[in-house]
Amino acid sequence: MVFISHDARDAELAGAFSKLLGSVSAGMLKSFRSSDKKGTEGIEFGEEWYRSLMKKLESASDVVCLLTERSFERPWILYEAGVAKGKLNKPVLGIALGIPLSKVSSGPFYQFQNSDDSEDSLKKLIMQLAGRIPGLAPDPEVVETQVKTFKAKVTEILNQLGESTEEEETPSESSTARLLEELKVIVRELPKQVEKRLSDPRLRERRRKLRHFHPMAFEEMMHMMPGGPEDPTSILMVTSLFRDEVPWLEVLGREAYDAMHSRSRPRKERAMSALRRAIEYMVHTPMGREIFSESEEEYMMFRETMRHLDHILERMGESASEE
Repeated sequence: MVFISHDARDAELAGAFSKLLGSVSAGMLKSFRSSDKKGTEGIEFGEEWYRSLMKKLESASDVVCLLTERSFERPWILYEAGVAKGKLNKPVLGIALGIPLSKVSSGPFYQFQNSDDSEDSLKKLIMQLAGRIPGLAPDPEVVETQVKTFKAKVTEILNQLGESTEEEETPSESSTARLLEELKVIVRELPKQVEKRLSDPRLRERRRKLRHFHPMAFEEMMHMMPGGPEDPTSILMVTSLFRDEVPWLEVLGREAYDAMHSRSRPRKERAMSALRRAIEYMVHTPMGREIFSESEEEYMMFRETMRHLDHILERMGESASEE
């Protein structure tokens, strides 16, 4: 079963990709897409949304992320990919639809061998997925025909989306609104996730040890870095401390770290802005308190550490703008 991770606005693309999988495998290759409201590939009515999503991730053989101009930096897609790869060790396959492959390969998806939307790449990807089913050997000519049909549909959908978004809000306002919207979704489903994680004895032991550290100790460590507090390694040091509790924060931290070593000023600004917005949301909303609800001491340590990191990111941003 293939888990199709996608932006809600790319529901038609997810439907077209699902149809492609079914067509080349005579229905043997199943798929899941949360946006499906007409068939049986979505979440059933009455089901707990987050729990159902995690079960589908656990049972999937592969996770395919449809990466478009609207989706490749979305926190929720990053979260699903992070859970699939980091926690479940599932193959994660990114497909760049309507955008250059280089654009997605330089971000959080840099660690994966992603596919562009050329016919040859798509045929190879489909044959690879079909190979998960023993004895299934699709006719290459059939695959080629279905891939051409899929590409035509993708072009049609992307053109329609482009026309409908011409008068939308500015990119910066849009990206901020989408980020807050998706983080709110995570917050609503967070209590069940937190309850499950708190029952893990390994996590409880790790967090018990973490209490003995003080935020000021992290700041002292940062001053000892070769480049001082503004050394990009500081980002990795802090975000990795909370990888179990806040996995998506480490993903954004890795992207900011990589961006700071690039020569692209816009990339640096985008990555730093995304990480700072996530920190702001974690510190100023109930989300952080929910995650660390077992201990007020742990929450205070997390909050103060995030504030120290935010100050460092602010100085890094000022330095980058002066280059």
